[in-house]
Order: sequence, then C-alpha cells, then structure tokens
Amino acid sequence: MITEKTLAREMAEHDWAQSPLGPREGWPPALRSTLALLLACPTPMFLAWGPDLLCFYNDAYRPILGYRSETALGRPFRDVWASIWSDIEPLVTTTLAGESCTVTDMRLDLSRQGRPEESWWTFTYSPVFDDAGKIAGLLCVTGETTARVVAERERAAAAERLDLALSAGNSIGIWDWDVLADRVTADTRFATLYGIDPDKAAAGASIAEFFAGIHPDDLSRVQSEVLDAVERCGSFRSEYRLLNAEGRVRWVSAQGRCIAGADGRCERFPGVSYDITDRMTSELAIRAAKAERDFVIDLTARQRVATDPETIIRISSEALGKRLGVNRAGFYRLLGVKQMRHGGSWTDGTLAPLTGVQAVSAFGARAEQRRRRGKTLVFSDSRHDNDGDLLAYAEDGVLAGLCVPLMNAGHWQAGIYLHHAEVRHWTPAEISLVKEVAEMTWLAVERAEALLRLSQRVDQQSVALAEATTEIKAEADRRSAAESQLRQLQKMESLGQLTGGIAHDFNNMLAIIIGGLNLAQRRLARGESDVGKYLDGAMEGATRAATLTQRLLAFSRQQPLSPKAIEPNKLVAGLAEMLARSLGELVQLETILSAGLWKAKADPAELENVIVNLAVNGRDAMPEGGKLTIETSNAYVDDAYAHEAELAPGQYVQIAVSDTGTGMSPDVMAKAFDPFFTTKSVGKGTGLGLSQVFGFARQSGGHVRVYSEVGHGTTFKLYLPRFWGDEPPTTVRSAPATLRQGKPSDIVLVVEDEERVRNNSVEALRELGYTVLHAASGAEALAIIEAGQDVTLLFTDVVMPGMTGRQLADRAAPLLPKMKIVFTTGYTRNAVVHNGILDPGTNFLPKPFGIDQLAAKIAEVLDA
Repeated sequence: MITEKTLAREMAEHDWAQSPLGPREGWPPALRSTLALLLACPTPMFLAWGPDLLCFYNDAYRPILGYRSETALGRPFRDVWASIWSDIEPLVTTTLAGESCTVTDMRLDLSRQGRPEESWWTFTYSPVFDDAGKIAGLLCVTGETTARVVAERERAAAAERLDLALSAGNSIGIWDWDVLADRVTADTRFATLYGIDPDKAAAGASIAEFFAGIHPDDLSRVQSEVLDAVERCGSFRSEYRLLNAEGRVRWVSAQGRCIAGADGRCERFPGVSYDITDRMTSELAIRAAKAERDFVIDLTARQRVATDPETIIRISSEALGKRLGVNRAGFYRLLGVKQMRHGGSWTDGTLAPLTGVQAVSAFGARAEQRRRRGKTLVFSDSRHDNDGDLLAYAEDGVLAGLCVPLMNAGHWQAGIYLHHAEVRHWTPAEISLVKEVAEMTWLAVERAEALLRLSQRVDQQSVALAEATTEIKAEADRRSAAESQLRQLQKMESLGQLTGGIAHDFNNMLAIIIGGLNLAQRRLARGESDVGKYLDGAMEGATRAATLTQRLLAFSRQQPLSPKAIEPNKLVAGLAEMLARSLGELVQLETILSAGLWKAKADPAELENVIVNLAVNGRDAMPEGGKLTIETSNAYVDDAYAHEAELAPGQYVQIAVSDTGTGMSPDVMAKAFDPFFTTKSVGKGTGLGLSQVFGFARQSGGHVRVYSEVGHGTTFKLYLPRFWGDEPPTTVRSAPATLRQGKPSDIVLVVEDEERVRNNSVEALRELGYTVLHAASGAEALAIIEAGQDVTLLFTDVVMPGMTGRQLADRAAPLLPKMKIVFTTGYTRNAVVHNGILDPGTNFLPKPFGIDQLAAKIAEVLDA
C-alpha cells in the first residue's frame, strides 16, 4: 500500500521518465530545493510545478487527498482537484501571475472518501521560481479549520436560540454581580423588571439599586437569602415581589450561583430572574379560595354541634368579623313591621355592640327600603355614598358596612351586618362570603329552634307515654305469648308436612321394592328364572329411596361435601351442551359468562346437580317453550344484604338461572324452598329439588334467592363464596369410567359391624375380582393387621361400637404406611365430616351405594 511508504521514497521509486519532467537526475536545482523544503515540513504542503502544474506533496498533506493519494503524485494539479477546480482556479491564476493569495475558512467539498462533505480550509498560495528567476509553479501551505468553524456556528446558533427563548419567556432577565466590586451588569429584560435604566444596567450598577425595586415586605428576607448564598459561596433561589414606581406589584423567581475565587470566597454571582406574576396570582387565588372553603366548613361544623340559637349567632358573628377584619358583626331579627331585636354580636372594641330593640328605620329610609326588598346593602363611605342617605351610619361611627337581609316567602325576617369604622372597599369575594354565611347561619338558627320546639313537645308527651307504659307492656306480654304459640303451631305444621311427605314417598318406594322382591321370590320358588323385571323394579325403588335420602340430607345440611376451587365459567360451559340436548327443542338455552370471574369454593359435583335441577325446573315452567339463561358474575354482599340473608358479608360468585315461563305468585315464592312443596302434578316431582338447592347453598356458605313475576318468568340467584388461594381449579367432572375389575393381588379389608351390610360389601368386592378379608369391629380388624397380614386398602364404616373407623385408621396407618383408606357411613356428623365438609384428603363413599359406585370409588383410590 502507498500509505506504508514515505513520500520521499515514493518519489524516488516513481517512474518520472514518462512525465514531462523527465528522469529525476535531470531536474533543475530550484525544483530539488523546493521539494527538500516541502518534504521536511510537518505542515500539510503541496507543490504544483511546470507548465502542467504537476503535483508534489508531503506526508502531512496525504490525508487531504483521500482516495486520490494513490494516483495524485506527478499528475496535473487541475486533474487531481477537478472537483473543486472552479473554486480554486481564480486563486491559481492570481498566484501564477506573481501575487500570493491567503484564504481563511474557505468552504470546499473535497469528497475525500468519494462522497460529498462539508469542510473548511485556511491556506496560502505562493509563486515558486525556477533557476532563471521565472515563475515555475505555486506552493500551498494549508490546514483544515472544519472543527472550529462548526463549533463557532453551533455556538452562534445556541446563542441565538437562547436569546429567542429568553425573549419568548416570561420576561426572563440575566444578571452578573461582581461581588468584590459591587457591580451588577444585566440585560434589558432584567433592568426592565427591576425598574433600572437599561443603559445603566448594561454598564453596571450597585446591588443596592436593584434591591430598591423589591417590595418592602420581602426586602429583608431576600437580602438575608443573598447574603447567606454569598457567605456559603453556594446557590440562591427565591420568589418575591417587585414594586414599581406606579405601585404595580409583580412576582419574580430568581436563581443564581456563586463562583469562587482562588481563596474560595465568592467573587462573581451570575443568575436569572423571570416573571411569575400569572402563576402566583393563580396560586394566591386558589389559596384564598381554599382558606375561604375551610372557614365555611369549620363554621358549619361548629354550628352543627351547637343547639342554642343564641350560641350559633354569637359564634357565627365572631368568626365572620375576625375573618374579614371588621370592627363589629352581628345578627338581628324583625319584631313585627317597625322594630328589630339584636341578638348575639361581636365587636373588637372599636364600635360598641348593638343590643336590645331598635327601629328598622334607625339607619335611614334608604337602608330600610333596600333591605325590605331583599337587596344587600353595601357602602364604603357612609358620608358620601348614596347621595348622603346613609349619614345615620356615619353618626354612629360606621363609615363602611355590609348588611345581608334574610327573607322568608319574600318577606324580610332577619339579617346579618358587618360594620367598619374606617373607609373600606368591599370585594366581590367578601360580599359573596357574607351572603353564604348569612344563609347558613339562618338555617342553623331555624334548625336549632325547631329542635327546641320538638324537645318541648317530647317532654309534654313523656308523661302521656309513661302512663301508657303499663298497658303497652301488658299488651306486649299477651302478643308475645300468642306469637310463641303461633310459632309452635307453625313448627308442628312444618314437621307434619315433612314427616308426611317422607312417609308418603318412602311408602311408595318400599311398595315397589317389597312387591318386586315378593314376585321374584314366588317365581323363583316355582323354578322360574324370568325375574329380571321385578328385580329391576325393586332396584329402581331402592335407588329412588337413596336419592330421596340424599336430598333430605342436602336440605338439612347433613350431606357430606368436598368443596374445591371451581371455575364457574368452565363448569357452566361444560354443562351447556348436555343441557341443550336434554331441555328439548322448544327451549332456547343461552349462557352469559362474565369476564374476569373469580373462582368459587363449592363441591363441583353437587353444584352441577343444582344447576341441572334449576334448569329442569325452568324447562317445566315453560310448557310452550321459551328461553333459559344461565349467567355468571362477581357479586359483593354488603352488610345490609348479609344481615337479611343471614350471610357473611364479602365477595361471592353469582350463578343465575332465568326462564321466561309462567312465573310464581308471592304465596308460591314464599314456600318454594319448603320440603315436599311442589306445584307440579302428581308423579312429576317429589318437592325436594329446590329444598336441596337451598340446603346445598347454605351448607356451602352461600345463599340462594328467587325472583319471579307471574306471566314473565323466574330467576334463581345462587351465591357461592369466592375462593382465595392457589389451589388448581376444578371444572366439569369427566364422564364415569368403565367399571374396572380388581386384581387378586389387591387385598381389601372390609370392616363393618352390621353383618348384612358387611356381607354385601364382601361379596360385591369379590365379584369385582379383589381378594377380600373382613372384620366385624375395629379391634378385630386391627388384630388382623397386627398379626402381619398385608392389606392394600382398608374399607371401613365410621360409626361402630368400641373403636370408630377413624380411630382404626389412625392406629393402622403407621403399621401399613402404603395402605389406602376409604370411609363409608350413612350419617355425616362424625369424625371425618365436620359441618357437612369432608376432612381434606379423605376418601369417602356415602351409604347406601351400589356395586358400580363401590367399584368406581375403590378403583379411584387404588389408581390415585
């Protein structure tokens, strides 16, 4: 690469024989000496020699050529710098004519990297002479000034922008204080703000002349702040007022910083000041309005706690008088047409208080007429205002005053006055405040007087009430006895309805069971084997009896529940397809699922049963067809609703099932959740469906409410507690698995004190393929385990004499840590179910159960 060589070496190696100069040995001494000077100089230089102005240059000049450096040596000057020849040709011509040229900060586009660029150059062109003393070329000494030119340009632009910003701002002015010489120089804006002649401020003035423009109330504070900044040699920041010769006040914000000298003490103190009058005016107005509101609110609170009318008048007069800085404030009330009585008043001692009765014309006809018309009387100088009609005030020592009449149905009833012993101009804000205080004081006085009258009436009635107390108590005792008797009758009626309904339904089911079994026995005794339909009928009756029992348990809140975290939207969506098929073509099903729905805490299986139950009821209420809507939403139960529904207040998930059916009358709605109450025809329902819904809701910690209108439809709203925590949510139950057979290697120990129940369980499990052991008590089962018998699963009743199933499980588990346990019982108030809720992690199979249910539960536990 050429850049790795020096120009001297490059010149020596260059083939000059082909150039107009010929071989280097024949070059003239003048050219040789000039080249020696050029190559030795550290400053960028180039030489253009001969008629063709062939180019020579030194190492410092090489970067200026850029991409041209590989071909520039020995080429004509015009060809090398063809891109800028039009710019430099006049200079070249002048130089070759014998005149040197000096150029400063000339802009040239050298395109050193082959693309346009902005660059600035300072250079000189000098003529070069040959051995005969004739001009043979030119010598250039150059240097790039781009960085300086750009910096100066940007600095000028920044200064221009600053000047524009200062001019566009809120009269922003700049100062510079020479602390040692006490000489402040400032621009025109600063001088104008502080009322100083701009020429004098530009030349310099003492700090005292600038301090003279500061408001007297702020001067000492600002001087202290400036002195503190100088002593600390730190920063200064302050807001204060300026007062000009015409008395106009302007607010400014000033900021500055001290500059220390060699000894660390402040020598210079530059800074800026800018006008903040608009902002401060707004802030002061806001503060005044807030102070006024605070005053009104505080006075209202003081009036509210006072019960005596005179006390209310006194505290209101004093508060208003002190707030507005008047000499006297008070309240009066008219007595008839011509007189008024002065009530509580306040005075600072300058004016005597007004007391007793006074003629309404005491302060002149003009004042009386204006107040009778409900007009506020305002005057600043009673000696001259209103053509002298208010001289009566001046004679009483009152020069300025405000009087607000208080009207009732267009008639002058009372008023509030403010008197001042000196001339005073009342502002609109002050007049408005007095009117507001006058109105609210009058209302407070009327309220206190009404309470006093009420208290008097109450005292008068107390005697009559005391006389009636004995009679009322006796009547209350009689009513209480009658209500107690009525409640007992209602309780017995409800109990009779419940037991009658249970007896009726169980008798029907037992008749099916007994009849079917009797017919099956008779046929089997005759050797006939076609008894399937009788056994199926008996099984159906038994299943209906078991279902009735579960519904009774649900109503009585005795059904064992296993609550989990549920996502109600997924559960309802999972049921929708099944319901759409089962409800029939006449019913249009719609689901409205709320976004952002909380998780609910409930037993998912029972919740599905409840929704299906309500949906079927809705379908039955629409015999001609209609629309059934299931909607979910979040709900907050407040204290009032919670008290009414006997429910804990808080957050709940609501599931509403609505139909457009026949609706229910108020009488029917009142009995809707009663057991065995139904409006369906005989054989269409047991009357336990809605009572089961009610029992499930209450046992789950929730609530259910019905809304209905005859001819328009019914809505049931089910409230379930919101689930808190991170437990994974349960959605729709999966379809029951195919009945799974057991393995002989799975050993099941059945523990049941009722022999027939135990035998049925043992035979059923053996039928399913399990190896089965059995015991009649907990002690017998424990002895089998302690003897070393391996047991895969313990299937035990909970309620047994001697040792309960829970006690057996607690003692057997340490002996066989891998043994699974399934509890069974027909009654829930025991060791594994508390308040209707299964203990966490408990495997439970309620009685009665069929072989399918037994097989599913055992398989579920073993496969877990």
